[in-house]
Amino acid sequence: MRSTSNPAFRNLPVGGYGPQAGFQPQAQGYPGQQPPYGGYEAPPTTGDRPMTVDDVVTKTATTIAVALATGIVTAIAVLSGSISPWPPMIGGLIVGLILSLVIIFKKTPNPALVLAYSAAEGVFLGAITGVFNALVPGIALQAILGTALVFITMLVVYKTGAIKVTPKLTKWIIGATVAAAGLMLVNLLLSFMGVDLGIRGNGPLAIGVSLLFIGIAAFNFLLDFDMADQMIRSGTPSKWAWYVAFGLMTTLVWLYLEILRLLYMLNSSD
Repeated sequence: MRSTSNPAFRNLPVGGYGPQAGFQPQAQGYPGQQPPYGGYEAPPTTGDRPMTVDDVVTKTATTIAVALATGIVTAIAVLSGSISPWPPMIGGLIVGLILSLVIIFKKTPNPALVLAYSAAEGVFLGAITGVFNALVPGIALQAILGTALVFITMLVVYKTGAIKVTPKLTKWIIGATVAAAGLMLVNLLLSFMGVDLGIRGNGPLAIGVSLLFIGIAAFNFLLDFDMADQMIRSGTPSKWAWYVAFGLMTTLVWLYLEILRLLYMLNSSD
């Protein structure tokens, strides 16, 4: 299975249904009797049948819907002044980070954990969105539409084969993602020491970096789609569609944050 920069998709189990996956035809009990279920020992149950595109679409749509619901409620509460943005922002960030680490390291397709992660990220993003939308009215809707547009565009690009996910492209995207993460970490550490690199401010450099990060996040979707496609073709059990949804959600969160920040910088520079 091809590599990916998304930690959610690394070292996932693969497997199919058929002789190539270790399922052997059951011996016939009577002359002329056909082996049951197409010659295999037993039919896959709902939990272990091969993953389909519908599984991925349904689970991904569910996780996004949960994040949107909690995000909208939180943003409205922040905008109305009912709550301070800091508790949900910090709480959602910490809970989301902990749940993501649990899901990644346990390699579990637990739907409850995935939906809880989506809810936490929704609260975190909703609090941030409420703050930004108070400063620039309408920016929230613009960021949501922008994120959806990038997601759909990259899906079309992948499905049409306009950009092939080759090993060389995969290495480039992974390298760029690691470099982006490293740059953000260094900038964060330096900020604690009073050093400002200017990449997270409102100047031209910050806008350029944000555009670069949006591009890297967008290309990460190609790897996510390709990994999901490989899992479907290899017959990975359907329950792992929740893991695919989690992986896509992590990329969506990064993309949305970068688009929201870019829109704010562009509006602030007017």
